[in-house]
Amino acid sequence: MTDSVFFPGAGSFGGEFRPLTQALGPASWMVGYPGRHGRGFGVPAASFDAVVGACADQIVQRAAGPPLLFGHSYGAYVACATAAHLGETGVEVASLVVVGAAAPDRLELPDRAASSPAEAAAYLTRIDPGMLAEAPSEEWRDLVAETTAQDLSLLGGFDPAEVAVLRCPVLAARGAEDPLTSDATIAEWQHVTTGPFAQRTFPGGHSDLLRSPDCAKWLRDSWQAVST
Repeated sequence: MTDSVFFPGAGSFGGEFRPLTQALGPASWMVGYPGRHGRGFGVPAASFDAVVGACADQIVQRAAGPPLLFGHSYGAYVACATAAHLGETGVEVASLVVVGAAAPDRLELPDRAASSPAEAAAYLTRIDPGMLAEAPSEEWRDLVAETTAQDLSLLGGFDPAEVAVLRCPVLAARGAEDPLTSDATIAEWQHVTTGPFAQRTFPGGHSDLLRSPDCAKWLRDSWQAVST
């Protein structure tokens, strides 16, 4: 059975994936970014490559067969680089699904948001306001902002030119009101692979599609296609 492996966005601890993991069943799981379990619970990675290496190690240790990798926002770039890393080491990836992220060559780094937790909070309020508004406490909001700044700083170490071209199918999606993407910028994901490519636009903003039944069906259909 094909594993579906989820890569959360900057500052996220993965709760937004619950509708999708429930739709795909027990073979769905989320990678653990280094230091992602909160203050005092692990050390954040020192580089983007270290995040990728940690994710690849988890997949090698856990996945029963070629996995489907699903990355949202920052997680899309981690998933893409992880897929390339796995391919270079002889580990096959069934499919790469990227959501809420412009193609690597169209990425515009939010350097200001990476400069401090306060700037990261302002960035999240602009692109994905529910992420902070739904936080259960002020302490949790502070942690999300701090983690977002760390992730975006690491993203500065992502060099698309150093990522090997993939061979697996790539699927790209976005919310129609997402300020970070356009239909044109997600279309450019076709250039990261020599395999099949498809794209889809759903209603809503940056993260709304993750809670959409239509997105869940789209992902389930994609998962079933690579599982057969």
